Amino acid sequence: MTAETANAAPTGPSRSDIDQTLRAILCDVLGLDRKQVEGFDGDTGLFGHLPELDSMAVAGLLTEMEDRLDIVIEDEDVDGEMLETYGGLLAFAEAKVVEG
Repeated sequence: MTAETANAAPTGPSRSDIDQTLRAILCDVLGLDRKQVEGFDGDTGLFGHLPELDSMAVAGLLTEMEDRLDIVIEDEDVDGEMLETYGGLLAFAEAKVVEG
């Protein structure tokens, strides 16, 4: 570890932390089985594939993401692509966390 690394500001949650938080949100908000959500990969379909994730559930999902990940999601940030797959939603969450 260099002196520069030792003095670096905290980088926030790791990718793994964000992934685990996002999986917990999906379980809590959508009432999904934890084992089912643990099996999600980047290509797992979400909106249009999970009956639990309808247009009403999207609002709850985004609100929980804001609260638990300490991010702000603007209306213009939300599109079908970010909700299409678990990988898309995770990438979106990671980008928002980095934005701070």
